[in-house]
Amino acid sequence: MTLAARLFIALQRVLPQHALSRLVHRIARSRLPLAKNVLIRAFVRTFKPDMDGAREPHALHYPSFNAFFTRALEPQARPIDPDARAVVSPVDGTVSQIGYLTGGSILQAKGRTYGLDALLCNHRSWVERLAGGAFATLYLAPRNYHRIHMPLAAELHAAWYTPGRLFSVNETTASGVSGLFARNERVVCAFETASGLPFVMVLVGALFVGSIHTRWHGDVTPCSPRQAQDLAVPGAPAPLQKGAEMGRFNMGSTVVLLFPPTSVSWLPELAAGSRIRVGQRLALLSAA
Repeated sequence: MTLAARLFIALQRVLPQHALSRLVHRIARSRLPLAKNVLIRAFVRTFKPDMDGAREPHALHYPSFNAFFTRALEPQARPIDPDARAVVSPVDGTVSQIGYLTGGSILQAKGRTYGLDALLCNHRSWVERLAGGAFATLYLAPRNYHRIHMPLAAELHAAWYTPGRLFSVNETTASGVSGLFARNERVVCAFETASGLPFVMVLVGALFVGSIHTRWHGDVTPCSPRQAQDLAVPGAPAPLQKGAEMGRFNMGSTVVLLFPPTSVSWLPELAAGSRIRVGQRLALLSAA
């Protein structure tokens, strides 16, 4: 690891991560035209965000920086693979890692793994169902579209919030911080399909992520007190269709997608560094 990378990680360890993220949360929601336009112009100049398919294509027409950052797409902007066996990407972004668990161990980066039980905060029933299964870690860079969609049609069966740190989730930090995704603040949403297939989406917070939002719970973070808690599940859960929006990051982060053993086969061409878009096929469900 380079000296610059070591210094970047060391700086993150001493920063007031949550205070900075709360500050970003407030600033990003400012509706003062001068303030929000300065932020949006600076962001566009620095990151050149992907506006492909945006419902409102003019960046300065958004009422706040956060509205711009979490911009909606036109309904047909991301075609959803119609094959009933296709598992589709829930986000626009990049594959950080993809593969299969070794028991309860997940690959984080070359030479680094972390535990499924730690990631899921020891929710034993879900750990037991997913151990030895398949995982995909999907990174959303600042320039990407930041809403999160369903990889399969399914119902929400459980959800919980786990407090933690707010390290950056970029490649440098993933290579240098042990157990990164199990250390950072996160929201876990656990689903079942109509055929009874369980899967989990872990929405991982990061430095400057103002909040994590789901369609059932609204803004889960920032929250006070920051303590582990189960989140409400609708009493009569209605299934969401494949491709339906289920949440968003108010600033960028990572989704970890988890499936049980022998349930899915990742497309062989996908690897660390592969670019992905919402609705694109990631895997095929195994034949019953």
